[in-house]
Amino acid sequence: MINRRSVMGLFAGAASLVAAPFASRAAQQRTAPPAMGFFETRDDLPPPPKTAGNVPGTLAPRGRNGRMERLPEIDLESRMDFLMSVRTFANQTLSQAAGRRANDILASKGISPDTELPMQEAIALLQDDPVVSARTRTWMSVQQLSWNNMKAECENNADTYLSEMEAVDNRGPGTLELNPDLEMPDYTRHEIHIQPGGYVGNDFAGHMYDYGTNGFYTGRNDQDALHMTAAFGLPIPEDGKVKRILDLGTGVGQLAMALKERFPDAEVWGIDVGGPMVRYGHLRAVERGLDVNFAQRLAEDTRFPDNHFDLVTSYIMLHEVSPQGTKDIVNEAFRITRPGGIFYPIDFNLKNPFPRTAYGQYRRWWDHRWNNEVWTIKYRTNGLQDLVRAAGFDLNEEGPVALPRFGVMNATKPA
Repeated sequence: MINRRSVMGLFAGAASLVAAPFASRAAQQRTAPPAMGFFETRDDLPPPPKTAGNVPGTLAPRGRNGRMERLPEIDLESRMDFLMSVRTFANQTLSQAAGRRANDILASKGISPDTELPMQEAIALLQDDPVVSARTRTWMSVQQLSWNNMKAECENNADTYLSEMEAVDNRGPGTLELNPDLEMPDYTRHEIHIQPGGYVGNDFAGHMYDYGTNGFYTGRNDQDALHMTAAFGLPIPEDGKVKRILDLGTGVGQLAMALKERFPDAEVWGIDVGGPMVRYGHLRAVERGLDVNFAQRLAEDTRFPDNHFDLVTSYIMLHEVSPQGTKDIVNEAFRITRPGGIFYPIDFNLKNPFPRTAYGQYRRWWDHRWNNEVWTIKYRTNGLQDLVRAAGFDLNEEGPVALPRFGVMNATKPA
């Protein structure tokens, strides 16, 4: 079983591995890939809305930090903060050391660090190296421990958390629709990000996802800053009308709630295949006093009328969906977007992807293999742009950028 002591051991071992490249000035001057700093947010975001106060039946024993409810015990909060620090170390210092080591391995083979390599060749070169593996193992241990911490907290206090959600299931201002008989697509059975139970197989998937991904973002999203940046960066139809908005694969509703903050007079929906996800999202919306409607539905079969929405969007959903699921979702988005309306799925950049260097290819592989990003590699080769055009949209890949460093997929349904 992996515990805090295990991570400290990894931390100490990794630190000793990292020290070697700094032993000489020549080592310090080696070229290395930049530290992981992928996420960028706007500086002009509005402050958190005033919450609805003490909603009967809901809990916040240690209060809130803006949009984020604090964890119920300082011990748990401290453990999660500790893991976030180790993750930051893995993303920055360890990742740079692994990148330098990868470059050294390439140099020993007479290969330039900038050479683009097939993935299998990169894996063969790097997967057994101790420095490269130390970064992978440290990051994965943090991921496992983060999920285990939240899973234990929720399951050890199951009655409390279930009662809290039940208390607001039928309470507004927004609505909640659950469908326990929903027929799940095969791709939903995977535990993406190795989250226990995935999005559909654990009653507390929403709780785990919210706090687990907060650690993944290393503190950059505890105020939903990424989702707020995306919501305020999305384009609107040329006629300026935004009366109905849909967030596909809404998860716990962070983007849907951010869109409601930007468009307070619009009817906002967030749908997801995961009942526990939208149930938790509804709880959070009620606590914040936001009129957002949540429903457990499929993104490829939304059950909304034709030409219904002015804006249809999603946040990093499509790379977690099978190729056939992606095609079906794009076609469904075209059906429900009104003429002149916009479909803008936010996801990884396909037009200007990162170079396929050996270390980059290795990282894509271990994320797929060990972090259970089942569909990411196929997403990058699935021809999403062609699917969007084939559905009938006019696609603009030049702008605007809704979320910095992510792709532009600004699709308009012809009027």
